[in-house]
Amino acid sequence: MSWAPPLLVAIPLLTAAVVAGGDHLLPRRVQDALAILAAAAVCCLGIALMVASEHREVVHWFGGWRPRGGVPLGIDFAVDPLSAGLAALVGGVVLVGLVYSWAYLSEAGRLFDTLMLVCCGAMCGFALSGDLFNMFVWLELMGVGAYALTGFDIRRLGPLQGAVNFAITNTVGGFFVLIGIAFVYARTGALNLAQIGHVLSGRKPDGLVIAAFTLLVCGFFCKSEIVPFHLWLADAYAVAPVPVCVIFAGAMTDIGLFGVARVYWTSFAAPFGPHGHAAGDVLLWLGLVTALLGGLMAFLQRHLKRMLAYSVVCHTGIMLAGLGLLSSKGLAGTADVLLAHALLTGGLFLAVGVLLAWRHSVDELALHGRARGRPWLGALWGLGALGLIGTPYLGVYLGHAQLDEAAASAGRHWAAPLLWLAGALAGAALLRAGARVFRGWGPDADPLLSPETDAKPPWPSGSVAFLATVTAVVILLGAAVSLVPGLAQRGEYGAERFRDRGAYAGHVLHGAPVPTSARLPYAVAHSTLESVLYGVGATALALALAAFGLYRRRLPQAAREAATRLLLPPLDGLRALHSGVVGDYIMWVTVGTAVTGGVWALVLR
Repeated sequence: MSWAPPLLVAIPLLTAAVVAGGDHLLPRRVQDALAILAAAAVCCLGIALMVASEHREVVHWFGGWRPRGGVPLGIDFAVDPLSAGLAALVGGVVLVGLVYSWAYLSEAGRLFDTLMLVCCGAMCGFALSGDLFNMFVWLELMGVGAYALTGFDIRRLGPLQGAVNFAITNTVGGFFVLIGIAFVYARTGALNLAQIGHVLSGRKPDGLVIAAFTLLVCGFFCKSEIVPFHLWLADAYAVAPVPVCVIFAGAMTDIGLFGVARVYWTSFAAPFGPHGHAAGDVLLWLGLVTALLGGLMAFLQRHLKRMLAYSVVCHTGIMLAGLGLLSSKGLAGTADVLLAHALLTGGLFLAVGVLLAWRHSVDELALHGRARGRPWLGALWGLGALGLIGTPYLGVYLGHAQLDEAAASAGRHWAAPLLWLAGALAGAALLRAGARVFRGWGPDADPLLSPETDAKPPWPSGSVAFLATVTAVVILLGAAVSLVPGLAQRGEYGAERFRDRGAYAGHVLHGAPVPTSARLPYAVAHSTLESVLYGVGATALALALAAFGLYRRRLPQAAREAATRLLLPPLDGLRALHSGVVGDYIMWVTVGTAVTGGVWALVLR
């Protein structure tokens, strides 16, 4: 199927051109239908490539420019199970966003579908590219579409400000990636990922290599909202249309993590050699800090879209920690968390869209008890929240269990409870909001929560029943991820293939066959008793924290006053960091890059 990978990019980009060119000729519904069919085709083709790549590596050389003597002359798409799976997820998430927007944005401005398809094609190109410079090109094309989609409602100041903050911060990250590519090329004379890894494998990492790795990884961190590169995120999510938030949360912010994994294992793992664990430890600690801070910030929000945005930060940190364990089990856990998180968080954003279309608000306090009339929507919200916590055999539980095993194998037993704690914090925020909005529990005022910053968002049109049906399908699919037979086995096999630099380079540069395993079983993976207990404990903790958020006024006054004196100053300082001022965000991007690079400079040589 070497002819198939380019279609994952060509189909959405060509359809985007047709939709844009026929904007004044084609009826709106025809444009929507073309876009939906294109996204569905990408999803189906990605699944087909994922299945095909289980048995062989699929490589496409554009223009037939194949390597000569192990030296690549052209540009390639190299497909393995994880990259094909990511492309399929991108197509599926874009499909959901387009179907939802059919009703939600029936009066949307021109070329919305075009921008969505451009993002889809760019994300697929990034996932499949075997060339470092072309990864940068796809990253920037993805960003252009994302900036425009964030500020799509140009009639209001909020979307424009969010789009500008998003664009400036991520453009700085793009410059980091470009400079890192220049450093890599200066040291290796190559841009193909396999050739870069081959050239660097025989050398010790010098300052230029470490600087290149730092700039590449930190540039990708800007896209995947790792602390302290995350500050733009809530500003963008709060103002972007709900279908766009689904794309961002479900696929786009995870693309950066894929970039980190790809460049590390394909190009830099060999030169770092015995010091590679030090690089992994930095990723692990950045992931832990990101997860805990994201969970805490989610608990402090009353704006439902901002709450979900910080929940995305939390789970992205959990996924980065999985990468930092530098094992196949950890990478597989990250991939399985990513799948469940994409569906569940996307579904919860869709539920927020239903509330916005029905009750015209995204403010937890203003919605107090106003959604009692649709208890099934509240049940879906609760199911999504429990799935994101990792309640046993719901949602992200399978990935969490794999991360637990990976942490234990790496001697990092202390990492697992911290990751579960972070998920419990974010889940507690969602459970508290659901209880307040759908049941009317707790007071309708709470000074602990951050002030509402977008009190009057635009009211979408469309059938609430249709929107709710799409929401239900997505959340139910996400909740069932941990029960998919064979998913764990295929995730671990795909991770092993992804990490095998020698096999990747041999096939890309020399056409050598890729080792494949025997037929993989279709069975629901068993987890350890420790993971089950962690999942139950995290669920109980999330419920307790949600109850605390709703009813803490019933605690003794002396205890409340002492807690206020102790906790309020650091919480106010944390909120002040998320200032909405783009200059502050750039400062923290610079500090984060300098600190990360400085640590690696000390431990990787």
